[in-house]
Amino acid sequence: MKCAFCQTDVSVSERAGRRDSCPHCGGDLHCCYQCHFYDEQAHHECREPQADWVKEKDQANFCDYFRFDPQRVVKGENKEAAKAKLEALFKKTK
Repeated sequence: MKCAFCQTDVSVSERAGRRDSCPHCGGDLHCCYQCHFYDEQAHHECREPQADWVKEKDQANFCDYFRFDPQRVVKGENKEAAKAKLEALFKKTK
């Protein structure tokens, strides 16, 4: 299975524990971004209707409906790449 943050292979069961983290990037494995039910277009960004709302989707939580999604990819880029693009966009020219 792959970490949704760094796309590195990690060995974890489908029931990742709340304290489990990616050994490569340190990202939480039991978080919404790693879950099969995560959907940006769904109500509360979750397709599981009985799940409680979670504010920080990238941090570990206590959701009992969590199911690790091996195909999950977090949209966007890391902060450094996004910052570099913004700086290049607003770079002053002489």
